[in-house]
Order: sequence, then C-alpha cells, then structure tokens
Amino acid sequence: MASSEMETCKSEDLHMQVDIEKNAQDVRSQWVLNAPEPPSPWRVVLDSVRKTIFHYRQKFSSLRDQPFTTLLLSVLQVVFPILSWGRNYTATKFRKDLLAGLTIASLCIPQSIGYATLAHLDPQYGLYTSVVPPLVYAVMGTSREIAIGPVAVVSLLLSSMMEKLVDPASDPVGYTKLILLATLLAGIFQTSFGLFRLGFLVDFLSHAAIVGFVAGAAIVIGLQQLKGLFGITHFTTKTDIVSVMKAVWEAFHNPWNPRNFIIGCSFLVFILTTRFVGKKKKKVFWLASISPLVSVVLSTLFVFLTRADKNGVKIVKQVKGGLNPISIHQLDFSSPYIGEVAKIALVVAVVALTESIAVGRSFASINGYQLDGNKEMMSIGLTNIIGSFTSCYVATGSFSRTAVNYAAGCESLVSNIVMAITVLVSLQFLTKLLYYTPIAILSSVILSALPGLIDVSEAYKIWKVDKIDFLACAGAFFGVLFASVEIGLLVAVVISFSKIILISIRPGTETLGKLPGTNLFCDVYQYPMAVKIPGVMIIRVKSALLCFANANFIRERIIKWVSEEESEDDKGNSRSTIQLVILDTSNLVNIDTSGIASLEELHKSLSSHGKQLAIANPRWQVIHKLKVSNFVAKLGGRVFLTVEEAVGCKSLC
Repeated sequence: MASSEMETCKSEDLHMQVDIEKNAQDVRSQWVLNAPEPPSPWRVVLDSVRKTIFHYRQKFSSLRDQPFTTLLLSVLQVVFPILSWGRNYTATKFRKDLLAGLTIASLCIPQSIGYATLAHLDPQYGLYTSVVPPLVYAVMGTSREIAIGPVAVVSLLLSSMMEKLVDPASDPVGYTKLILLATLLAGIFQTSFGLFRLGFLVDFLSHAAIVGFVAGAAIVIGLQQLKGLFGITHFTTKTDIVSVMKAVWEAFHNPWNPRNFIIGCSFLVFILTTRFVGKKKKKVFWLASISPLVSVVLSTLFVFLTRADKNGVKIVKQVKGGLNPISIHQLDFSSPYIGEVAKIALVVAVVALTESIAVGRSFASINGYQLDGNKEMMSIGLTNIIGSFTSCYVATGSFSRTAVNYAAGCESLVSNIVMAITVLVSLQFLTKLLYYTPIAILSSVILSALPGLIDVSEAYKIWKVDKIDFLACAGAFFGVLFASVEIGLLVAVVISFSKIILISIRPGTETLGKLPGTNLFCDVYQYPMAVKIPGVMIIRVKSALLCFANANFIRERIIKWVSEEESEDDKGNSRSTIQLVILDTSNLVNIDTSGIASLEELHKSLSSHGKQLAIANPRWQVIHKLKVSNFVAKLGGRVFLTVEEAVGCKSLC
C-alpha cells in the first residue's frame, strides 16, 4: 500500500515537473512573440538624420557661449587639422621631417617626370603635381606619413582611357585640357564621397581585385617603358601585352640604337642594387631613396659631356620651369567629350581613393592611430580640385614614397611641405639642367618602382583562403594584361558582384546536432562529435536574408534533406522518422513576402506528411513579419527562444 502511494507521488511529481517546464517554455516563447513592434524603415531613416543633427547641434551648442575667435578657431581646426597638431609641433620633429622631406623629394622628382610621360603629358606637369597637391593635403589631411603626388597606376589609367577621345600626339593641348577637366571632376567625386559618407563605393573594388589589378597594371606600365628603354620612335598606343610585344618585335626589325638600352639598363641595375642594399642594411635606407635622382644627374651629365644625343640617345629636351601656372581657363565644360570625361573621372577617383586610403590606413595601424576615411576622401578630393586650377593632374597617396617617408622618420605632414618646396625650387631654377636627361633613364626609374606593385605572396594567400576571390584577382590581372585597364577593372567588379549574388541566391544550409555535455547545437559536418536528435531535424540557414532570390532554393533543399534523412533511416533499418523540423533562424536578419510564402509552402508540405515545423531564435524583423502575415498562428505557436527549447517541444507535446 505504501509503495503504491510512493509511486503515485512520484508520478504526480513528474507530471508537475513537466507542467512547470512546459509553462516556463511557454513564458519564454511569449517573450519572442510579444516583442514590441520594430521601427519602420522610414523611422530608421528619420532617427539616423536626427542623430546626425543632434551630434552636430551638441558640438555647436558647446561652442555657442564661446567667444567668436574661439568658435572660428574650432571650425578651422576641423577643416584644417594642421592648426590642431601644429600647436604641439617641436624643433625636434621638424629636423626629422626636414630629412624625410628631402629624402622623398629626391625620389619624387625623377618619378614625377616619368609618371607625367606615362600619362602622355609634358614632364613639368608631373612636377606641378608634386607641388600644390602635397601643400593642400598637408593642411587638410589626416594621415601623418602619406606622401601625395602622381602615381603610376593613375597615370596609366588616365592615358589609356583619355587617348581614345583625343590623340595626345596630334592634339596635345586638347588632350591636356581633358586631363585637367578629369582631375577637377575626380576631385568633385572624391569630395562628394566624403561629404555624403559614401565610402562604401570604394569597397566595390575588393582587396583581391586591387591586388590583381595593380599587378597587371605594373606589367603593362613596364611594357610601356620598353619604348623609352629601347629608344623606339613609333610605338603602339594600346596597352595590352599582345599589341605591345608586337610593336617591340616590329621595332627590332627596323634600325634602332642600342645606346638607349645600355644607358637605361645600366642605371636600372644600379637603382635595384641600391634598393637591395637598403633593405638588407636599414641604416643606409636613404641610398635606395636617392639612387633615382643620382641616376638622373649622372646620366644627364654623361649625355651632356659625350654629346650622346647626337648619336641617337633620345633626351627629354625642353622642360618648362617656373611656378605652377593657373589653369582655370583651360577647364572646358563645353567639350563634346564631357560625358566620357566624367565616366573616366569617376573610375580614376575610385581607384585613386582606394590606393590612398589603403596606404594611409596601413601606416596608421603601424603607428597606432585611426584614420577617418570620410575626412580622407574630402582631403584628397579638395587636393585634386585645387590642383586642377594649378596645372596638376590627379594626385593621390603613393605607396613607394610613403614607405620611404616613414622609413626616413617623418613625424608629420611637414615632410610633404618640405618635399613640395624642394620640387618648387627645382622647377624654378633647375629645369634647364634636365634638357639632356635621357628618356631611357626615366623608363628605368619607373621600372625600378614596379616590383613593389606585384605582390605574389598576397596572390598566393588569396588562392589559399578563397578561390572565388582569387578568380576576381586573376580576372583583373589578365583583363588588364590582355585587354585594357578598364576591362580589367570591369572584370574584377563583375566577378566580385557575381560572388555576392551567388552567395545570396545559393546560401548554405547546415544540419545541427547537440555537442555532448553542452546545450550547444552545431553543424554535424564541422563537429562530427555532435549528436543528431532522434526524430528531429534541425536546420540553420547561412544567410542574413530569406528573400525572392533564395526562398525557393532553401525550401527545396530542406524538403530534400528531410527525404534523404528518412531514406537513410530506412536503409539502416531504423524505425525513427522525422517528426519535427526545427528551423534555426538566428542568422536571418530580415525576410520578405517571398520568404514567408516559401515557409508557408514548407509548412504545408511537412504537415501533409505528418511532420511539424518549428521556428527557433527569430530576429526582431523576422518574427514581426511572421506575426503580421499570420504565419505564427498557422504554426500553432511553435516559436521558441532557443533550439534546445524547440527540441524539448517534441517531448512535451
């Protein structure tokens, strides 16, 4: 009698415990179902605008009671950061910046002349671009180490796209006007990106695409320098490797002067040797920095003394000196090519910003400070706008000169000011000395800077990490190499977008099992020790959005997996069939009407085969839309806070 009473008590306790657990789960399910309504898209936009206005209102309200001079100084410090950090500037910092500025100037002068010829401009335009833009950036920029000026990739981009509109050989004035107009428009685009916080547009060029594009552009630039290195008179205007190699092959069958090649190669070997020594021995890093300028001086002196120009050595000849001439009158907005120039300017603006911000952030991380991307875009943009008024073409941050600037111990942007003043002095007094500079030496200077643009180890790393990313890298590389610069960029962007679309329309799904000794449910393929729950299939969608693009694919995948799971049970002579399918929606951030319709179809399909569907851990927007669409009622309220509670539903139901 006593034993039967004890059994009765135990049975009642068990039922009570089950009831308590069920009530607890019901309470937690209500937490999910009774969440407040999420803000509408319109409300989100308004809140964002309100927060932005409130942020600036707070800033100005704190200054409202300040004297006018203090208020003016605060505004100027935001626009011109030099007024902020300049107050703590010391003589010790100036000594370091002076050395760094002179060092990068010695590298900048020959590079600027070479990059101007690469852009099919007169040599002085490269020097002009190394004067005004660095000065403007010095007072407005936020990076301490970056060196501003012309760069190889942007020079190639401009020349390869602009020469399709105007031939620089037959109409150099018209070509130069379009370059200046493109510089102004590129600056306007860059400033707009920063002003309206559109920095995400720069991210359309993925890291992998940039690696491939820059490597391909480096090879194309190198092939273009064969004209100067061999002293070829007639050369193709195309940039693809086939056309260039064909032009070189045809040039070899015509009389050519080997003196250009000997001079160019001799000093190329000298520059590369000093660079190798500088890397091995850090104390003589400056040797690699000044070697291009030393090469220009020695080769010019050699040609002048031996009169080698009379024997077939091609020389620069006239380089216009003096201060940057005002070029506002050359900006022709009535040009019939204004639309095409705007497209070119947009491409150049994005590429230039990508390179500059990448360089600036890499050195900012080394020195432990943050770089504001939007401010940087505005600084570069205003630099190019003002540059277009003073005979400059598109300037941006140069990786090679920035690396030299950092190695030389620069402390601030004063090194850019020193560099600009040094180039200005050269323009004013030394341009006549460049008359006998051999063109082959400029080609050598450009060729010496190219190895640093080809990052084989990074390409290999991309291959190991992500094959589709490597496809974008290879697409950009071969597109630039065998088609054109713009085709290479287009291929890279298309592949990158295709990857995003592919992931969106074919998201991964994973079957979950419980890790022994824990309450965690993980992918059974990633964690083979995870145990599947008998009679229950737990599926997690690896996508942030269940929408028209992927809803049917996910529904079909789930139904297929349930069928396969049951067929495997039958083959294993197991009586266990799937009774409950749990959809873990912890990754889903949002869902559209197509996604809801696919869930309804999935529910109907499972119900027709005697199976139940449950939802676990839905996000705010997801559960709100499921409630509004009445799908939660159709599920019978099987919505749970966690996967574990959803699994417990099977035993409690």
